[in-house]
Amino acid sequence: MGRLVAVTGATGFVGPHLVAALARRGWRLRLLVRRWSPLPSLAGVDADLILGDLSSESALRRLVDGADAVIHAAGLIKAKADRDFLPVNRDSAALLSALAPDAHMVLLSSLAAREPQLSAYGASKRAGEAVVAGRSGPWTIVRAPAVYGPGDRETLAYFRAVNSGIAPQPRVPEARLSLIHVADLAEALALTLEHPAANATCEIDDGRTYTYGDMAEAAGEALGRRPWRLSVPRGVMAWIARWNELRQALGAGAQILTRGKVNEIFHPDWSVTDRRLAAAIGFKPRYDLTSGFRDTILWYRAKHWL
Repeated sequence: MGRLVAVTGATGFVGPHLVAALARRGWRLRLLVRRWSPLPSLAGVDADLILGDLSSESALRRLVDGADAVIHAAGLIKAKADRDFLPVNRDSAALLSALAPDAHMVLLSSLAAREPQLSAYGASKRAGEAVVAGRSGPWTIVRAPAVYGPGDRETLAYFRAVNSGIAPQPRVPEARLSLIHVADLAEALALTLEHPAANATCEIDDGRTYTYGDMAEAAGEALGRRPWRLSVPRGVMAWIARWNELRQALGAGAQILTRGKVNEIFHPDWSVTDRRLAAAIGFKPRYDLTSGFRDTILWYRAKHWL
């Protein structure tokens, strides 16, 4: 029958890629699916679906019952109020941990957890890590950098800007950052189950460190453009963030660019510094930035997003 893995976040950005990677490795799949979400479009993948959300203890209990492993990939990246991050990014991790004490739990976290003082999002991811690290059973925390690829809506605005001839970037001298294509992140998470680095907080990326100039060059090459690199001062971005927060207060949906996100954007170093996980699990990324951006843009165009 194969080993059983319970997965949250199956209908999100990372989820379908993760489920496909697990299925290729012979895992039996049980997925948490919100009633109001579309089912994962995964041709040929046989999965047991549990209807519910992260706040439902009964749904999470059914999800993890008898599971050999749990991958908690669901997370909240934007919210209308800072307090909304904790129920998803901390409390659900605590509940899953308590309900599956013996399963190997893999928590998909973020490099933002390294600097929890910068944003409510980063603080909530760090809080989620803390509850998982305190569990009695085996666990692995995987901190991802910025993730891009097919299905990503959050970086779509950047590619649209580059396509129009402008590559915006924060005015942060000598900023360094890591990135990873979503398919590579999914492979790394699946490999983590096969070669578990138990009871460790790890980082993963594509093995390289980039600048914002590298991003502009790679995006321009993939789009066939030579974009003008627009250096945006912090004050301008902070003003946009305050405007977004006012719109949220007046009833608009959650916006990704808030003052906390501005703090993250202007942090000078989001590079992965510890690549021991990749070596331990035998992870070799398929995509570098240029090929990854090209793959993403081809997908956007096929879906008429770009």
